[in-house]
Amino acid sequence: MHKQIGLLLVLASLLLGCAGHPSGERLDLGSTERVSRLFAYPNNCSVVCYRPWTLEQTVQHYLEQSLSRDGHASAKVHVERRGDRVYARFSGVPDDYGRPLQQLLDSGDLAFEGASRLNRDGKWQYDWYFFLPLGMALDNRKSVELLHFPPDYSLTEAQDYLRSSTTDRWAELLTVNGIPAAETAAFQTIVDIAPIAAPASAGASLEGVYDYFSDYQQRMVRELTAGNGEGALPMVAFGSPVRDWVKQRYGVPLSVLGLGQIIPAPGQSVAVLGANHPSYIWYAADPSNYGGNQQKADQAGLKVMGQDLSAACWQAGMGQNPGADANATLQRCTQQWLVEDQRQSCTLFYTSIRDLTPAQAQAKCSTARDAMASH
Repeated sequence: MHKQIGLLLVLASLLLGCAGHPSGERLDLGSTERVSRLFAYPNNCSVVCYRPWTLEQTVQHYLEQSLSRDGHASAKVHVERRGDRVYARFSGVPDDYGRPLQQLLDSGDLAFEGASRLNRDGKWQYDWYFFLPLGMALDNRKSVELLHFPPDYSLTEAQDYLRSSTTDRWAELLTVNGIPAAETAAFQTIVDIAPIAAPASAGASLEGVYDYFSDYQQRMVRELTAGNGEGALPMVAFGSPVRDWVKQRYGVPLSVLGLGQIIPAPGQSVAVLGANHPSYIWYAADPSNYGGNQQKADQAGLKVMGQDLSAACWQAGMGQNPGADANATLQRCTQQWLVEDQRQSCTLFYTSIRDLTPAQAQAKCSTARDAMASH
């Protein structure tokens, strides 16, 4: 009788344990030392921690972001430490869900080696933070965004790689091009050629560190654009430093709205579109660059807005259908935003960049259109 009661208690505890934690495959993420450096732990501590999370809570936070951005609303993940190892257990996801996560961490080891060499050479700066693109969509990504470096506050304040003025603005342009707001993250799988969270002013100094991360960069581009066996995913190269890097690394020159093909691996051809940096429009439309001439600043901003909407249109179209003709998709998008829908592009410029009300923006665009028509 006592044995039966004991057996029942053991079964009950097992059932309760299964109910409380995911029951899928357990992934070994590595030693606590490895996981700490790859997840930039602790993310936000100086003397006092902004969010006093444990290592396990930090890892779980980013893995839950990935689940959400992959569209696995009912999926769960549980992170635990056993001895010197950290494990993650998923449920409600495809059987191979851990594969792209392990690929990211393996690539992260290469990035950390590069950052360590950079530091040994005396080139690392005190306000830089090693930061991998954590929390991205893992098995449901639609396109890849090649960028320069993540802003420091994405790590230290937000703990969200997609929380920045850059990514927020581009997500808005994707929604204008028909992507539901809840799905834009799947299109914004980012590779930064410098995996360093830094102040916005650090761009010039970071341009000299790319070679330290060559193995990491090429592996990330190869693996992220490979997709899930349904053809290579499209990629957008944002900003002149990134477009120059593509030319140096793959021999493909890219202008703004220039289209090229790169070969990250034998038999893997990837369509790449050159684009402005998402934040460039604020510089281009700054009147101080034109001696205070507001009209010239607006004209420059309107041009950039049309280019940006065209690039986001191409990304949305190719992301939804990677097998589509990249050139034909680009022609359709430029026809739409640079010719047919200039009024909508103009209105969006004045509401999102000049902070006018929709009515004020429409009036401004009507005046501008009339002035153009009179010429």
